[in-house]
Amino acid sequence: MTSPLDSSGAGPPRGTEPQDASGTESLGALANMGWQALLTMGLAAIALGVVVLAWPKETLRVVGVLFGVYLLVIGVFQLAAAFGTHVPGHLRALHFLAGALSVLLGLICFRGTLESILLLALWIGFGWLVRGIMVTATAASAPRDMPARGWMLFSGILGLLAGTVLIVAPFTSIAALTLTVSIMAIVLGVVEVFHAIRMRADVGRLTRGTTAQRRPLFHSRPHPQH
Repeated sequence: MTSPLDSSGAGPPRGTEPQDASGTESLGALANMGWQALLTMGLAAIALGVVVLAWPKETLRVVGVLFGVYLLVIGVFQLAAAFGTHVPGHLRALHFLAGALSVLLGLICFRGTLESILLLALWIGFGWLVRGIMVTATAASAPRDMPARGWMLFSGILGLLAGTVLIVAPFTSIAALTLTVSIMAIVLGVVEVFHAIRMRADVGRLTRGTTAQRRPLFHSRPHPQH
């Protein structure tokens, strides 16, 4: 005489398969959201690159206004921090001067497109110049057997040269930089769209495989008799 417990030992324990299926479905839903987000970012990058290529002067004007707003906001926060209780006394004057300078530069950005583009180019140029000097000095003082020391030295010198060019010829350099950024945005957007399409195909294969391997919860076999 066989019992129902004996016949159930041939298959997996009850409740295992539905849990595995639900876990696979959750993974598929997460991957589905991933390729949709990647596709959206890729299309947005392509649209941004096309807009910059089609209207470079208008784009620079908008970027200049946004840069002026950024300077104003940063300056207001620095002025407020100058009178905060957490700031030491010997640093309050530095915070106040930096905030006032940021507010002044932000107001200059609103006077015209040329002023905002000039300040933006000088801001980026000085940032690259300082970073290039720091990276170059770090790589030069590092041991010779340090990994990627050559690449660090190369990137530092490249940043130093790029910052110098932006400071010496700001208008020509910022125009070339805008063109380069627009082309890079289009290329990166196309790559992201391609990856999203590949991910969508992989998600489809995963979903079909899960559906084919899923088994019903209640079997139609007759219950064993005593």
